Amino acid sequence: MSLDSPTLYFIATMIAALLGAMLLFFGKHEKSAALTWWGTAYLLGAVSVALWTLAGGALGEMLSLALNAVGLVACGMVWSAARVFHGRKPSIPGLSFGAVIWIAAVIALDPHAVAMRMTIGAAIVAIYAVLTAAELWAERRKTLKRRWPAIVVPVLHGFVLMLPILLGDVLRPANNEFASTWVTVFSIELVLYAVGTVFVIFMLVSERTVSAHKRAASIDPLTGIFNRRGFAEACARLIEREAAAGRPVTVLMFDIDHFKGINDRFGHPAGDEILKLFSAVVINNLRITDLSGRIGGEEFAALLPCSLEEGVMIAERVREVFANSGIAVEDGPVDTTVSVGVAGGPAGTELEVLLAAADTALYQAKRGGRNRIAAAEELPLSLEHARRRTAGLSAADRLRPAVAQGLVTSG
Repeated sequence: MSLDSPTLYFIATMIAALLGAMLLFFGKHEKSAALTWWGTAYLLGAVSVALWTLAGGALGEMLSLALNAVGLVACGMVWSAARVFHGRKPSIPGLSFGAVIWIAAVIALDPHAVAMRMTIGAAIVAIYAVLTAAELWAERRKTLKRRWPAIVVPVLHGFVLMLPILLGDVLRPANNEFASTWVTVFSIELVLYAVGTVFVIFMLVSERTVSAHKRAASIDPLTGIFNRRGFAEACARLIEREAAAGRPVTVLMFDIDHFKGINDRFGHPAGDEILKLFSAVVINNLRITDLSGRIGGEEFAALLPCSLEEGVMIAERVREVFANSGIAVEDGPVDTTVSVGVAGGPAGTELEVLLAAADTALYQAKRGGRNRIAAAEELPLSLEHARRRTAGLSAADRLRPAVAQGLVTSG
């Protein structure tokens, strides 16, 4: 069956123009520079291809050359849109590089070398397609994961464009039937590419939006670290990973001393500054493998893939740095001390069990005079067991002091 290539080109052009208008609309609505770049590229490419297809013979050599150059600029804009989407600047030289090469090649070549012109133009578009795929591939380890369609679509487009070079020009340069077949295949692929690219764009934008919302739901807006929900989810993954390797984990529970008094005396803005200061101290004194989060008003927690003894040393470092940080407001200096409860467990210990033990140790540290560290000597067998012990035993009996083992540090 013979297909009318000009008609297919016209259909692809109309689809591209419609999709470009849609991308521009959503780009303006979502205030997305990348969508605006993509939409403009689609419209620009659609206009150049439509004019070249419908009236290329009547426009003259110079106008036809200019339309092809504009189409190549549109291809460069698609690449720049991928750069903008990932927070990079658009490549202004890259936008015009393809068009400049095309114009220079046309001027240098014999006017009758039509096949060579098509080959060079196809190669330039294929290069832009590969650059776009490479831009997406370079971001593969970031938050957007399932991006293989975003890479396959431009690579497939580039392969179809390079097909006449690989087969037509190299192996069968004189076969007009092959050239005709390739034009038909390319016109069909152009329709699929136009639709497929927009599908990929919206997939990436949607995934990024979901990722941003999920991150917002997991981050404490004041301190910028995990909230209780985000901390629990991240800890579950870390505990599972450490359990597979047979390594122990340790939980630190922090409670800023006399925080209510700070709010009452200096006001809530000063209290907020204390919270932000302490979160910065925690982040700067933990290791890159450790997790931290704000799990209550002035309560913070951290999960460390290490032994109890090492966790106590890290807790002491945090306590000392915070005590010596010093912060002053108009009404005078503000005390910055923190009490810490530490609990460690073997590989696979549940987070709730560690938190329960660390909370009991924290209570002991505050009862012992604050600005100090207390380490839990043992873990509850289960949360229910811990609740029963809490209900049936006194505070002194619930935790055998770890002083004898050298695990309590006083400031």
